[in-house]
Amino acid sequence: MAIQRALISVSDKTGLDVFAKGLHELGVELISTGGTCKFLRELGLPVIEISDYTGAPELFDGRVKTLHPMVHGGLLQCRDNEEHQKQAQEHGIKPIDLVCVNLYPFEQTVARPEVTLKEAIEKIDIGGPSMLRSAAKNYAFVTVVSDPVDYERVLDEMRTHKGDTTLKTRESLAVKVFLRTSSYDSAISNFLGNQSAERTGGNYSICLPLCQKLRYGDNPHQAASLYGNFSDIFHQLQGKELSYTNVLDIEGAATLISQFTPPTVAILKHTNPCGVGQDDEDLRAAWQKAFETDTQAPFGGVIVMNRPMTESLARVISSIFTDVIIAPDFEPEARALLLKKKNCRIIRMDTKAWEKASALPVVRSAPGGLMVMDRDVTPLGLDNLEGKVVTKRVPTEEELMAMRFTWKVVKQVHSNAIVFGTADRTLGIGAGQMSRVDSVRIAVWKAGQAGLSLKGSVIASDAMFPFADGLQAAIDAGATACIQPGGSIRDEEVIKAADEAGIAMVCTGTRHFLH
Repeated sequence: MAIQRALISVSDKTGLDVFAKGLHELGVELISTGGTCKFLRELGLPVIEISDYTGAPELFDGRVKTLHPMVHGGLLQCRDNEEHQKQAQEHGIKPIDLVCVNLYPFEQTVARPEVTLKEAIEKIDIGGPSMLRSAAKNYAFVTVVSDPVDYERVLDEMRTHKGDTTLKTRESLAVKVFLRTSSYDSAISNFLGNQSAERTGGNYSICLPLCQKLRYGDNPHQAASLYGNFSDIFHQLQGKELSYTNVLDIEGAATLISQFTPPTVAILKHTNPCGVGQDDEDLRAAWQKAFETDTQAPFGGVIVMNRPMTESLARVISSIFTDVIIAPDFEPEARALLLKKKNCRIIRMDTKAWEKASALPVVRSAPGGLMVMDRDVTPLGLDNLEGKVVTKRVPTEEELMAMRFTWKVVKQVHSNAIVFGTADRTLGIGAGQMSRVDSVRIAVWKAGQAGLSLKGSVIASDAMFPFADGLQAAIDAGATACIQPGGSIRDEEVIKAADEAGIAMVCTGTRHFLH
C-alpha cells in the first residue's frame, strides 16, 4: 500500500528539502514539528503542525509534543489486525506510514570541553527516540528514516513500487534505527556515568554497526571484524581486503603523520615507525630521507604521507612491495601508476574525519571487560624547551629543531623507544626492548646497517633513562644532544654523564609510553 502520511521531525536538515519535496510530489501528507515545520513551510510545502494534528499543544518548552496516542497509535497499529483497526477508527487515529527523525546532537554537545551538565541534559532527546522505536518495531508497515543518506534510496523505491517501500528495505532501516538509538543511549549513559562516577562508580557502554568483515586477525586462523565508521575516515581505493593488523597499522600511521605540518613521509612496520623524513617542498625528497633510515622496512610495510601523492613519488614506491599506502589524496598520474600494484591496499585518508576520530578514547579489551583511555594525540613537553635544559651545555637551535622532530617520532615507537635523528629525518630507531640500553644498541646497529653516521645527531627517549648506560651508548655513537622525560631516581647520574661528555640534554617532564 502506498505511503500516505509522513511525520518529519529532524535536527539535521541536510537534504531535507529534496526529500520532503519528493514525498509531496508522491502525494504524501506531511506532518511536522517546530523548527522542521517552519523549514518545510518556507519551502512552500503544505504541512500540518503536530499540535494541530494531535489536538494537543506543545508543552514544557517543547519537551512534550509527539508523546501522544495520535502519533504512537498511528505508528504502532498493525494494518492487518482487525482489532487494531477497529480501535483506530473508534479513537480517530490515522495510520502514519513514514517517520523521518534524527536526534538532538547530544554527542556533539558533550564533546565540547566546556559543556555543562545542564546543557547536556537539555540535549537528551525523548520524543525522537520514542518515535523511531515505535516505527522500527512496526517496520512491517512503517518506513522509518533516521539518516539523511537514506533519503534518495527511499524516494527511489517509492517511485518504482507505486508509492511504497519494500519489506527488505523497511527491515534494514529498522535495524539501523535500533543501532542508532542504542548508540545514542550509550553516549548519554557514558556521559552521565562519568559525571556521577564518585556516586555510581561510572559505566561504559558501546554500540557500533558492522563496518566490514576483515580478511583475518593476527593470523589466518583467527576471524576478525571491524565495527564503527572506519570507512568514513579511510577509503580503500584498491587492493586486498583489510586484515586486523592492517587496521592497526593504518591507525598508527595516521597518528604519526598527523603530528607533522611540513611535507612528511613515514614508513612503518607492525605499527612502529621505521623511518620518517621531512622536506620543505619536495615529498619525494622527504621519502628518500625516510627510506634511507631502513631500506628493508618498506617491503611489506606501510607508507604514509601528509600531502597528496605525486607522480614522482609513486614511480619510486611502485617498484617496492608494500602492504599499505596512505595519503590524503593521489595525483591522477600517481593513481594510474599505483593501479599496477593490484594487491597493495591504497587508502585515501580524510584528515578532517581523522581529527574528529582521534578525539575519541582508545578502547582495548581486558579479561572480563574493556579498558578505556584518553588517546595520546599531542606530543607534550615541547613548549619552552630552552627552559627545560638540565645540562651545563645549552642545545643549539639546530639541536632544538631535531629534538622537536625526534620527540614526535619516538612518541609513536613502542616502548622502550629510542630514536636518533636530525631536524628533518630519522637515522636509527630501536623499539620494544626489555631494557632501554638494548633499544639504543639496536638503533645504533640499524643506523650502521643503513650506512648512516650518528655523529652530531639527537637522541630521543620516550621515557626516562633508568641508568646512564643507555645515554652513554648514544654518546659513544656520536649523539650530541638528548631529549627525554627525566624522572629517574638516577637522573643526577644520567645528567653527570651528559655533562662529562659535553652534550646538551632536555627533560620534558612528560613521557610517551606506547604499549
